[in-house]
Amino acid sequence: MSETILIVDDEKEIRDIIEIYLKNEGYKVIHANDGIEALNILKETTVDLVITDIMMKGLDGISLCNEIRKNYYMPIIILSAKDEEKDKLLGLSSGAEDYITKPFSIMELVARVKSQLRRYKRYNNKNDDRVIEIGDLKINCDTRQVFVKDREVTLTSKEFGILELLARNRGIVMSIPKIYETVWGEEFFKADNTVMVHITNLRQKIEEDPKRPVYIKTVWGVGYKI
Repeated sequence: MSETILIVDDEKEIRDIIEIYLKNEGYKVIHANDGIEALNILKETTVDLVITDIMMKGLDGISLCNEIRKNYYMPIIILSAKDEEKDKLLGLSSGAEDYITKPFSIMELVARVKSQLRRYKRYNNKNDDRVIEIGDLKINCDTRQVFVKDREVTLTSKEFGILELLARNRGIVMSIPKIYETVWGEEFFKADNTVMVHITNLRQKIEEDPKRPVYIKTVWGVGYKI
């Protein structure tokens, strides 16, 4: 079955030209005029990748990325006329995997779409089960619910992302940069302790004794694993 791509842009000409090329590659394409319409589509339709502009009326592209990342993990590519470094950093920090400035090469966009979908498939195919059970820990990846000894635990979006990533790669040590770049979708900076803080909070919620963790183990000098 072909992947479904959502194009979010208030310029019909841009949506149409992207659709022509993506359909030629075998993809199914859906349109949205703005962020609000895009979120409504995501509630009703399974989408494999989102391409969005930034400057739109109503809910703009940055806000759309932030909203998507609260509930979904498909790749996001931003298309924008804003080409300053601060704009690119803002786009990537909002959860987008890629940022392309306008005017752009349509063939380059298609190539980046293919690349992002390949990465997304590799990540998701590591564990096809939508419910992961490890001891008394149960992770429902569809409903984004986590249970410890049948007691539901409330996690933030990033905490869930870290836990799911580690659980899908059970037994494999994941480095801090790898965790950060996968869950946050942006480049990791050496001095950043964001992952460590989230791991500490996550242990407080799922471990019986956070100081002697059963699930999330530290591999000193490398990273973490389940």
